[in-house]
Amino acid sequence: MLIRIRIPFRISRALGLLAVLMLAGAPATASKRIITLASTTSTEQSGLFEHILPLFAQATGIEVHVVAVGTGQALAIGARGDADALLVHDRAGEDKFIANGDGIDRRDVMFNDFVLVGPRHDPAGIRGLTDAKEALRRIARRGATFASRGDDSGTNRMELRLWRAIGTDPRKLGPGYRELGQGMGPTLNTAAAMNAYTISDRATWANFRNRHDLEMLVQGDPALFNPYRVLGNVDRRLWRLGTHGLVASARENQCDSGHKNTDLYCKRDPVMSKPA
Repeated sequence: MLIRIRIPFRISRALGLLAVLMLAGAPATASKRIITLASTTSTEQSGLFEHILPLFAQATGIEVHVVAVGTGQALAIGARGDADALLVHDRAGEDKFIANGDGIDRRDVMFNDFVLVGPRHDPAGIRGLTDAKEALRRIARRGATFASRGDDSGTNRMELRLWRAIGTDPRKLGPGYRELGQGMGPTLNTAAAMNAYTISDRATWANFRNRHDLEMLVQGDPALFNPYRVLGNVDRRLWRLGTHGLVASARENQCDSGHKNTDLYCKRDPVMSKPA
């Protein structure tokens, strides 16, 4: 059963799964247990970690160091063995990570969706569309300014897939297409300053306050579905415990009303993938 909520995805029992995935790299005899999670900037800027990490530390005594980067960079950090676990959202990149022998035990944790935002006066005329590809076609035809994250993040990868689906190379659109090399929050700030269109995950947009004339214009396209997954790092220096038989700790993801500034989804009975 899928339940829509207006909170960041506090995942009380999924946090138990995250603990299993990351405790593998935390020596039991250490006086201060610290684990490293390479994660997307969108999960950080949505307010998720601000909400759940203090609860996690209180419950486990474990300090989590979050390295917030784009999904592409997070996967690269994991491939080097420099993180205990990853929280990412690009299925193709995850598949390659696992196929290369770098990851183990991928689990679906949570999901939201992407939205297209843009200036209130909407020069491309995309307001109310539920077809993201048609929205990008109109933006391209009008030569409207579009702010791309340009950072090899999961959001950026999804955006580029949409451009490819309509047969358009956005880098050939001219000066209106701006590749920023920035995370989601800074990209939204730039879009607000430039009156540009951009794509954001819903959580970060809901938590974003510096909107100026930006409004959410396009939503509801199934192509904008945005699932997040946890992967353990297979590096033998870090991965010391197996996870077979431990999926029960995440069978019932639960949500609460601890944060009112995000609009996300919670999975009550998630479908778990088998250990890689």
